[in-house]
Amino acid sequence: MKLDRASCLRAFGALSAALLCAQPALAQTTAYPTVTDARLERPDAGDWLMYRRTYDGSGFSPLKQITSSNVSHLTLAWSLSTDLLGAHETTAIVNHGRMFITTPQNNVIALDAKTGTQLWRYARKYPDGLFQLHPTNRGVALYGDYVYTATTDCALVALDAATGKEVWSVALDDYKTGCYSTLAPLAVRGKIILGYSGGELGVRGSVNAFDAATGKRLWKTYTVPGPGEPGGDTWKGDSYKRGGGSTWITGVYDPATNTTYWGTGNPGPWVADDRLGDNLYTDSTLALDADTGKIKSYHQYTPHDSFDWDEVSAPLLIDTEVDGKLTRTATHAGRNGYLWILNRDRLKFLHAYSFANNNVFTSIDPKTGRPTVDESKRPGAHQGAEFCPGIGGGKDWPPEAWSPQTKLFYIPANDNLCAYLPKGQVPDENQKGGFYVGYEADDIFGSVRTAPGATDHIGELQAWDLNTGKKVWQHNFKTHLWSPLLVTAGDILFAGGTQDRQFRAFNARTGDQLWSFPLPSGAIGVPTSFEVDGQQYIAVTTGWDLDARGVQNGLDAINKTKTVVPQGGTILVFRLQ
Repeated sequence: MKLDRASCLRAFGALSAALLCAQPALAQTTAYPTVTDARLERPDAGDWLMYRRTYDGSGFSPLKQITSSNVSHLTLAWSLSTDLLGAHETTAIVNHGRMFITTPQNNVIALDAKTGTQLWRYARKYPDGLFQLHPTNRGVALYGDYVYTATTDCALVALDAATGKEVWSVALDDYKTGCYSTLAPLAVRGKIILGYSGGELGVRGSVNAFDAATGKRLWKTYTVPGPGEPGGDTWKGDSYKRGGGSTWITGVYDPATNTTYWGTGNPGPWVADDRLGDNLYTDSTLALDADTGKIKSYHQYTPHDSFDWDEVSAPLLIDTEVDGKLTRTATHAGRNGYLWILNRDRLKFLHAYSFANNNVFTSIDPKTGRPTVDESKRPGAHQGAEFCPGIGGGKDWPPEAWSPQTKLFYIPANDNLCAYLPKGQVPDENQKGGFYVGYEADDIFGSVRTAPGATDHIGELQAWDLNTGKKVWQHNFKTHLWSPLLVTAGDILFAGGTQDRQFRAFNARTGDQLWSFPLPSGAIGVPTSFEVDGQQYIAVTTGWDLDARGVQNGLDAINKTKTVVPQGGTILVFRLQ
């Protein structure tokens, strides 16, 4: 696809436009392999067709050519610069050798997964004056012969998978309200399901479904209920209208029950003094009927949150033994530093295990999972407070992983990270535009604090046995860890996410580091594995920015250091030598 020069200048910058914008799309010699419901529910081992490869969210690849005995021979097969700076948090989606990645500024790039040859590139044209709070994107959805991408002007776009031509574009909501979408959409039985961000701008969160063929909206379910709706009495007056509860990480799906599970963000504003109550359904997992959007059940992890403890990562739908009994679980490593195991049929609480220091919860009810809060740790309009974990959480948005072979649950954790927020102010609920938080930007960016253990380490790659509730192994990192995880049938766990720019492979059973590779930037993209012509590949994107860089800046301020990590975006693909 050839772009006009003005669009190219906006998307790629003046230095790159002359080269990139003159290049037509390269022809693909074989027809595009249509993505069906059957393929999504039972993907070929060599494909990675959605955000976490399978509907259960496990991040597990059944490929096993790469093992502990040969992973040290991994070498770079190819790489490609995206010609863009900033947070590259994308997932390399692969359909029978065709790869799709996304970038900041809503570019979608189609590539030959074996060679790295660019097939086409799409660049979203934004409205003039668009404010982008988080200019990133986490990947695409595939369905039929279309590629679907969410945009920072709060839209869903369908592209022709063979050519990159825009087929249709529909608004999720009015971007002028502050809503924007960065997640990879979820394709489910003829529907494209997604949500959007904007809680810090006074947006009321929702999950939305659109017809995959036409873009017609099928349903919209608000994550913050209104008066007269179940849970509506947990909000005071009209505060629900700007109540947050954003859905900005891809959900999961259980085909057996036609239920889709989504995590929700923190309530708004952060200063909670004027929004009394639990503030449902923020900081929760919601179970929704995929056909209607009706809320079947929920579990709230932090009622009446004042700590920015979004729980937007969807739970992993793991069938495994818990307490010696085979259980259909919804398992989630929370931003509040607890590993939550729920029975997913009604999201009934089973267990909560601390994986990172939490000095806010004094106890957790063993029957309901409801925490009791030490109110001296709650910042607000009447007091400042220091609390652990900090606003980056025990684990932020980077996804966990589960291996059905090792039966271990892997968490990219941060411990010894805390935060201090000063006395805030309840914002005017009638304000138009701007941050609807209750703190100045400097208060938030300067909030990072550390616990005494930080002198030893902060990042922790953890492996847990869900049956016993015990941690099996842990690998420590001196600095923080911001890494989505990939685990394979070769019993290899892959992780990036550190400011030293290393991409690492670990023995998934023991935690021993087996291999590392220096990257051009920090890797906060979601690693994937795929197969072409009998060869297993590992893909990851680099481009260090936004939250990962913000935490690092906070640590630099504490330690009086200066860490420089390049921000250029690159997709790198590895194979055995």
